Amino acid sequence: MATKKPTSTEEPNIKTLLLGVQAPYNHIKPIQVYFDEFLNLVSTLGLEYAKTLFLKIRKIDKTNFLTKGKLLEISDFCKKNGIEEVVFSEILSPLQERNLADFLDCIVWDREKLILEIFKKAAHTSEGKIQVDIAEIEFLKARLAGKGIELAQQAGIIGTRGPGETSKEIIRRHLAEKYHQAKKRLDIIKKSKSVQRKKRLESKIPFVCLVGYTNAGKSSLLNLLTKSDVLVEDKLFATLDTTTRKLFLNHQKMILISDTVGFISQLPHHLIEAFKTTLEELNFSNLILHVVDLSNSAWKDQINVVKKTLNELQIEQKILYIFNKIDKIKNKELKKLKTILEEYDHYVLTHTKSKDGIKDLLKFLQNYKFK
Repeated sequence: MATKKPTSTEEPNIKTLLLGVQAPYNHIKPIQVYFDEFLNLVSTLGLEYAKTLFLKIRKIDKTNFLTKGKLLEISDFCKKNGIEEVVFSEILSPLQERNLADFLDCIVWDREKLILEIFKKAAHTSEGKIQVDIAEIEFLKARLAGKGIELAQQAGIIGTRGPGETSKEIIRRHLAEKYHQAKKRLDIIKKSKSVQRKKRLESKIPFVCLVGYTNAGKSSLLNLLTKSDVLVEDKLFATLDTTTRKLFLNHQKMILISDTVGFISQLPHHLIEAFKTTLEELNFSNLILHVVDLSNSAWKDQINVVKKTLNELQIEQKILYIFNKIDKIKNKELKKLKTILEEYDHYVLTHTKSKDGIKDLLKFLQNYKFK
């Protein structure tokens, strides 16, 4: 068990507990990396909290997620510390979320809600906002069997008078209409992107895409490569909207390079589905640049998360692994890592402290035979 003071100097209005869970399906090692990432997600959202609690569970209960013993332990902790809200590091089913809220007598957030709220803050373009809207609607629809008035507040339909305002039928119709309108707007954007893509393909200009675990350094690489000013912050999902820039490799060779949304362990299915419109651009790339934060002790697990997501999206383009942030690794450790990296067919080592840090990447791209 660990405790931490609120993220602001003032006591939060609602006493929140962050509950980090090492579930049996989680094989990330060391597990502290996963817990730190959870805290980073909370910090990215700017959510204040009073306490943290980390625990390991051997099995998952279908109705409550946690077994009875763990439930009683957390319930006692919440009562002793006056906890009113619990944020879980894991994705909960709507049934588990409702049952936990009832048992603990607290507001309950899960991982999907947490990441969804971060995406809502990070989306700035029309496309990004629409895709987040669609993911949120799907999230709310899945919880329609829950408490009507709370769901109605989240869906944005509280405000008019009348006894029927919280009925599930009204909420269902409201969400269906919001979904329909969002899909219509997204279809317009898809048609526009299709026209742009057709022109790009006809131009024969090579197109490469940056992918990677969130906070791997994709935006910093894009900025250094193209002399751009894409937002760079030490936060998860700091950039959510796709950015495409021209990269001049020499006087004769120019390519287009595009950044994409970062991936993360247990990225909610609704968000993957919603962002397929953006991520389908990967299918039309000539090469994928998979950026990896080599200074992160869980870099292998992070590679597997990205590969799994690409497989789910049926992306089969050729990949160049970019092992980034080598400036944070001692020379002795880097030599050991290089022997491990040999299992990756094509890779380069980079850092973004200076232009010298991307010379091997630029050399690879200059010599690469784009098809």
